[in-house]
This record gives sequence, C-alpha cells and structure tokens, in this order.
Amino acid sequence: MDFASLLGIISGLALIISAIFLGGNADVFLNVPGLMIVAGGTIAATLLTVQFKDVLNAFKAAWIVFTRDNTNPQEMIDTMLELSRVSHRHGLLKLGDVESDSHVLKRACNLLSEAASEQVIRNTLQNEIDSLIARHHAVQDVFRKMAAYAPAFGMLGTLIGLIQMLSQLSNPETIGPAMAVALLTTFYGSLLATMVFLPIAGKLHARTLTEVTNLEIIREGCISILTNDHYMHVYEQLASYLPEAQRKPIKIGRNKQPAADKAAPQAAKDRS
Repeated sequence: MDFASLLGIISGLALIISAIFLGGNADVFLNVPGLMIVAGGTIAATLLTVQFKDVLNAFKAAWIVFTRDNTNPQEMIDTMLELSRVSHRHGLLKLGDVESDSHVLKRACNLLSEAASEQVIRNTLQNEIDSLIARHHAVQDVFRKMAAYAPAFGMLGTLIGLIQMLSQLSNPETIGPAMAVALLTTFYGSLLATMVFLPIAGKLHARTLTEVTNLEIIREGCISILTNDHYMHVYEQLASYLPEAQRKPIKIGRNKQPAADKAAPQAAKDRS
C-alpha cells in the first residue's frame, strides 16, 4: 500500500478511537440501526445517481490507487531520453520493437516507427489525455457523491432518533440515552465522509494529475524525437514538467544500454 495512505489511515483511526476510549464507555458509539441508515442510505442513493458498473469501477480504481505505485514523472523523462538515443542510433523504425507496460507509450512508439506526422501524434496522444481525465473524473465523482450523501443520511438518522425520543417524553430517564443514539448517525455520516470518501477522491485526483503529467511528457517527448532533436534538447523540454528541486541530471552513460535497446531484440525475436 502507498505509505502516505497507510500512515493516514492508521493515524486517523488511532486518534479517533483513542479519543473515544479516553472519553469513557466506547460501547455507546456502536449503534447497528444507525449504521444501517447511513451506510445503506449512502449506497442506495449512489446507485440511484450512477450506474452500478460505475460504482464497481470506482472501488476497483480506489484499490489500484492505494495498492500500486504510479510511474514517477522523472522515470518517464528518463524513458523518453532512452528512446531518443535509440532513435538517433537506429532510426525511428527501431522504436516499433520497444515493449512497455504503458499502452500509451507503446502506441506512441508505433506511431513514430510508422513515420506518422507531428499533428497525428499530437492529436492521438491528446485524445488519450482527454479520455483519461474523463474516466478518472467519473470515478472521483462517485466518491464525492458518497461524501455528500453520508452526512445527509446521518442527519436523517438523527431526525428519526429525535422523533422516537420525543414520542417517549413521558419517561425522562430515556431522553439522555435516546439523544446519544440519535446523534450517532450524524457521527457516522461525518466520519465516513471526512475519513473515507473525501480522502479517496483526493487521492484519485492526485493520481490523475501525475498520470496526466506522464502522458504529456510522452506526447512532447515523441514530438521532439520525431523532429530529431538531440536528447539533451529533449531533456530540457521535458524537465519543465518537474519542479526545479526535483530535476535530476541525465543518467544515461555511454556504456549503458537503454531499456528500449534491450527490449528490441527480444521483441524482434518474438515476431520472427
């Protein structure tokens, strides 16, 4: 799991649980009907708003974001520099042999090897960027909606509890415990919204920004390779996507074989 996410979950839950135990009896914070109202109502309202497959995709995306590392933009810059060296050594046709886990990078290399025009490459990769933003926005929107619904159903549960409490005013001894139970649903709704749904949406948004940056680096790097820019010029163009403090010197040595060169013979062998 992503270290920042793990630290946030553990520290947040630890502080909340500690505050509950330090305040007295923790059993009063457990109310099954209140959980049913908040959790069930939030899920039902979300399913009424978006399609069921979108909800499943949202939770799958959240699991991926929290359990898999994203490609660092600096690593993507290094990859584009290696591809630039391959292009200068062997020509654009050699880029068609490059294997990559990124389907966008593989598609871009294929376009370069097929001598596609600059406009075709720019439009194709820009469409990939726009499509990624749209898909990720739909996923983030699911969690933002759930973050809005959870407190609302918490308040609804509080109103239900207050109505039940007011119906028993003839017995003053039950007013205090009944009020505590009524307020629990508001607590559940606020906790789910601020501790679960909004942080997930924020993490997804941060991942989107990083992936968009990587795709923009691929786009601009491919255009620089197409125009036969020297790899030092490619680096200067792509380094602008990183803050100055995070920019690292080029690590490509004369005796180092780029990853693309290593992958090319194997790819050619597989095709034969």
